[in-house]
Amino acid sequence: MLRNVEGSDVQVQGTNDDAQVSKLSCSRMGYFRDEFIQFFVRRASRRSPLINRGYYSRHAALRQLLEQFITAARAAGKQPQVLVLGAGFDTTWFQLAKDAGGRPPYRCLEVDFKEVTQRKAAIIAKEPALHGLLQQAAVAAAAAEPAGAGEEAAAPETAAAQPEAASCSAGAGKAAAAADGSGSSSSGSGAGAVHIDAAAGSVHSPCYSLAPVDLRDLGALEAAAAAAGFDTQAPTYILSECVLVYMDPAQSSPVVGWAGRTFPNALMAIYEQIRPDDAFGRQMVCNLAERGCPLKGLPATPTLQAHCDRLTAGGWAAADARSMDSLYRTFLPHEERQRAERLEIFDELEEWHMIQGHQCGVGCE
Repeated sequence: MLRNVEGSDVQVQGTNDDAQVSKLSCSRMGYFRDEFIQFFVRRASRRSPLINRGYYSRHAALRQLLEQFITAARAAGKQPQVLVLGAGFDTTWFQLAKDAGGRPPYRCLEVDFKEVTQRKAAIIAKEPALHGLLQQAAVAAAAAEPAGAGEEAAAPETAAAQPEAASCSAGAGKAAAAADGSGSSSSGSGAGAVHIDAAAGSVHSPCYSLAPVDLRDLGALEAAAAAAGFDTQAPTYILSECVLVYMDPAQSSPVVGWAGRTFPNALMAIYEQIRPDDAFGRQMVCNLAERGCPLKGLPATPTLQAHCDRLTAGGWAAADARSMDSLYRTFLPHEERQRAERLEIFDELEEWHMIQGHQCGVGCE
């Protein structure tokens, strides 16, 4: 960590709690299924149809992109890995593991401020549905390892023969063993061990890791990736969902560059606000600033083109940025949009398009 959390960092962490309440509202209304958000919400609240649909579009677009990435990696006979920057209380890995019958969908590393990961690790340690799934996935990953593999990654033919279960044990066993002795809970042994240290804000298991990292400290980020057993040559999906925009460009640009240099076979997905200069955008910026969450990075990336330019300047070969209004209409399947739009009475179309036009999804590789 570069320094203790201070100033706007605390308020930015608070946006994580707000997001979980909105996601739980969406899930309970049937927009998407997530059985694990409930463990991270202290007091549930039903959101308005406008907020529900907004969070649904964000969730659906990012989930579809992730699943396409996983499918492509497996089709190539490779096991994917996912790095989530500023993960907060994201539950994607747990839900996809549950959907796969306890088999790990990919090797995952989530990083965030220590204050956030401490809370998340404590909840994972407390809830049997969460730490039980980690152990189940660890057993499945160990079973997927070819006999005598030791510290080597699973052979391509083995991975291809079992596309549903990531071979996560190789490399992660060392990290798990290193965490032993200081954790809040521990189960299993060797490469299949699961260690949860709530005080440190860390979780180590063969296929899922949680680490306290301030993104302003690239050394800590790189160390966390190594400890999680990440393979720099493996297909890697890197997610930054409303994270870099809260950082000064002088601090966020190095993160973008590090990701591109470290993982040459990566896809980076970014979700952020855009268009701060019109009336709606100015109000959006003002509202967040009043909450103590200034969008420090927005002046440097106010447009879709600016987002692409930041990524190519950071060493990424190609980038594509689209407004969420466009992604909702052109990226999500028509039948899925129709299903979601039937869930609630919705008469705020003008405001909906306005909000969607000030959010964007960016992909680069």
